Amino acid sequence: MAELTAQDIAQRLLADRLQHSSPAVQGLTDPIADTPMTVTLEQLRPYELNPRTTRNPRYDEIKASIRERGLDAPPPITRRPGSAHYIVRNGGNTRLAILGELWSETREERFYRITCLFRPWTTRGEIVALTGHLAENELHGSLSFIERAVGIQKAHELYEQEGGRSLTQRELARRLTTDGFPVSHSQISRMQDAIEHLLPAIPSALYAGLGRPQIVRLLALRSTAEGVWTRQRLTKPVTTEFPDLFQEVLAPFDGDPETFRVDRVRDELIGQMSRQLEIPHLALAVEFGGADWRDPLARDPEGERAPQIKVPPVSPIAKPLSGQAAGSLQSHAAHAPSNVTLGTGLRATPASAPGNTPDRTSRIHSPPPLETRQQPADPTLDDGDSLRGQISQLAQEIAQESEADDSSAAAVRVLLDALSASLTRLSDASLCRLLKMIELARQLRELESDDPDG
Repeated sequence: MAELTAQDIAQRLLADRLQHSSPAVQGLTDPIADTPMTVTLEQLRPYELNPRTTRNPRYDEIKASIRERGLDAPPPITRRPGSAHYIVRNGGNTRLAILGELWSETREERFYRITCLFRPWTTRGEIVALTGHLAENELHGSLSFIERAVGIQKAHELYEQEGGRSLTQRELARRLTTDGFPVSHSQISRMQDAIEHLLPAIPSALYAGLGRPQIVRLLALRSTAEGVWTRQRLTKPVTTEFPDLFQEVLAPFDGDPETFRVDRVRDELIGQMSRQLEIPHLALAVEFGGADWRDPLARDPEGERAPQIKVPPVSPIAKPLSGQAAGSLQSHAAHAPSNVTLGTGLRATPASAPGNTPDRTSRIHSPPPLETRQQPADPTLDDGDSLRGQISQLAQEIAQESEADDSSAAAVRVLLDALSASLTRLSDASLCRLLKMIELARQLRELESDDPDG
């Protein structure tokens, strides 16, 4: 071991004196200005209110670096008045844990005794420490959405204790920005909603890193569903409260964030609401509205663009379908809201079109008549083979959703099974494919009826 210098000896004597002195004496001997100080692992403790509660994803990488190079950036430390131990002032809890492991593994002095910058405790010490840890973790992008949200909630409590009054979200945003952690009041609002509505049901998924895009979509889904529930229960003998219903639906999805799908939560939520309100599943799905209904494949759970259904627009055909197919299509079109796009280039048949007289009692809030819009014919689908190929492709995609083999026979079986169950077993994406199939079938029928050789 290298020869100790006079400064090292003085630091050791000071450390031993602090460790064995009374809390009152310890509080008096701390420097009153920023001062470099050598402390041991026994004298140093992690910050108790650190917003990070899960293992740093770069833990092994940081440990390897410290093992090879030593601690390049010792964390700043401080101490509460009267406390027996120093604490990490902002950031550095991961480094402190790694030093403890390396000391246990190697017994090398460089991992046990470290020189840090001591910064005196102030009257705002708790808030300064918490916002410092938030800012440090934010700088390295290492906090999950829910960890950041819980940290800000704790800061909110400290600010209210400091001022002796409650704070609005805008005031909280201003305080945090002033203390070095800029955040908008709208972000704070989403974070508080996530803590209140999502954290009790899916804590594992959230702390495992469920991303902001999925959380935002979940909160939007909940808001929409609550509005539909509130309107519909006015005329229904339902005793269940919506917060309880939402928690019950969401809880089974707690798990790996990599497999979490908001659209599955949406389907299950609509299903539960459909049973309790005694409203058809498809009718509720239409009332939910929004981008998820108009274009269910538009975005994946991470908010990125997903592949669109490659179906070109087709023009409406004057001749209606006969029998059960026409009746089923007219029945569901009666519930469609204005200007709803049912997949790429497909629009719902207007409920007010000639020959359609839907029962007004089956409508939801009597939506205005759908806009009648002619779509240009696609020259690539002007023959029977092209149309049949497109119809077969859509049928196979519906079959694949049900994990059936992708033969045409299997596709037809899945399709007939879904139709016999009043469409309740189809996802929104497959429902769009089904309606597109019907439109293409009408075009094929029209084409073949006009063909003298057909």
